Amino acid sequence: MTKVALVGGSGGIGAALLSLLSDRSDIESIHSTYFRSPAAGSLGSIGRFGSDTEVVWSQVDVTDETNVERWLEKAGSIDWLINCAGYLHDLDAAPEKAIAQFEPDYFEKNMRVNCLPNLLLAKHAGKALKSSERGIFASITAKVGSIEDNRLGGWYSYRASKAAANMVLKNLSIEWQRTAPNLRVVALHPGTTDTKLSAPFQSRVSPDKLFSTDKTASYLLAQLDKLHEYPSGRFVAFDGEELPW
Repeated sequence: MTKVALVGGSGGIGAALLSLLSDRSDIESIHSTYFRSPAAGSLGSIGRFGSDTEVVWSQVDVTDETNVERWLEKAGSIDWLINCAGYLHDLDAAPEKAIAQFEPDYFEKNMRVNCLPNLLLAKHAGKALKSSERGIFASITAKVGSIEDNRLGGWYSYRASKAAANMVLKNLSIEWQRTAPNLRVVALHPGTTDTKLSAPFQSRVSPDKLFSTDKTASYLLAQLDKLHEYPSGRFVAFDGEELPW
């Protein structure tokens, strides 16, 4: 049986992953987080999704080390950790089209949400994941974090935070490969998904390239299921394409 730690389960992609994972026979229990989500909180400390899979909810700020450490201690043994935390815009700030729009506070929030949790989660989940026979540390990043693929410019803060997250994941794969060769680290690009995060930027996306959260989740799980067929430390799109760092 597999124990799964699913971070950000109350977000769009995270909630879809949670739903699909809870229906799988190879999943024993899922530890999922929420930050300020009434929907998640209303499920109580333990919820079920019409299956035998136990879902344990915890209110966690994944940018706070004390929160992360306590949550992972509570979760105990885990085999998969999927970091779904992400930030792009809010009512006060949006991606920059030009450097003149750069604001330090917006940059710092992007780095704090899109990059920092990977470091904190890895620091405190490393021991448990190394004990797994087929452990996975996965994080949803973005293709716009690829330096080589950047042809349009703009989005300084978001691009920088995703590039930083990718570097963290690559570093982890190198370090952990020495001590836990069965552990896989991966950066996942989910494609454009119909969530609140992408909503203001969907007008130029063709319908066939805009995925529902369920479709994105199914694509990502397909990549995770075959992750151990490949070396650790890859940057992979939803369809299996290897992306340049």
